[in-house]
Amino acid sequence: MTEATATREALLDAALMHVPFDGWSEAAFKAAARDVGADMAEARAACPRGALDLAVAFHRRGDAAMTDTLAKADLQALKVRERVAEAVRVRIEAIGDKEAVRRGTTLFALPQNAAEGARLIWGTADAIWQALGDPSQDLNWYTKRAILSGVYSSTVLYWLGDESPDHQATWAFLDRRIEDVMRIEKVKATMRSNPALKPFMAFPDWLAAQVKAPSRTPRMDVPGRWPGRS
Repeated sequence: MTEATATREALLDAALMHVPFDGWSEAAFKAAARDVGADMAEARAACPRGALDLAVAFHRRGDAAMTDTLAKADLQALKVRERVAEAVRVRIEAIGDKEAVRRGTTLFALPQNAAEGARLIWGTADAIWQALGDPSQDLNWYTKRAILSGVYSSTVLYWLGDESPDHQATWAFLDRRIEDVMRIEKVKATMRSNPALKPFMAFPDWLAAQVKAPSRTPRMDVPGRWPGRS
């Protein structure tokens, strides 16, 4: 862990005490810096965008916690839909702090932060599929993450207002969303198996095969990168 990362983690821990009152704001950022004894120059070096960087770090901390939990879980006996539901549930339960999420939802709803919020949701969906061992290398790589991004974000919004015991209503809502997705997949499978409709799927299937998943190995032959550095 680099010094900047360590400072950011310390700032995040301290900020979580202030976010319920001040949101992911400059006031919360400055209060966190005071709490950890960091001067503003040091705090800005770790978080150039202030509280926005802390909100991003909070989200990614949840992704990392989910990945660690799923790595230790045995999901082989579960169906794909059950694995996805379990992964989303683990990710939401890794959050722990509803108010921090609620405040983050407000922050990332701002026009200037919307793209960052979308990237974080996509990153969560990608982390889930990676943890589940998704083998997709074509258009399915993108569609799976796009669909799961919608499922995850809608479930989080439902969870924020859920007061049922152990969030049972949220998990029922999640199951319904995943069932909706599976219903679409069943329709696609039916079209492919139907001799009358199969010709109409030939071009979409061919087009999908031309799309490739992005490489996870960074290129070292482009400007701005040194071998051995990320």
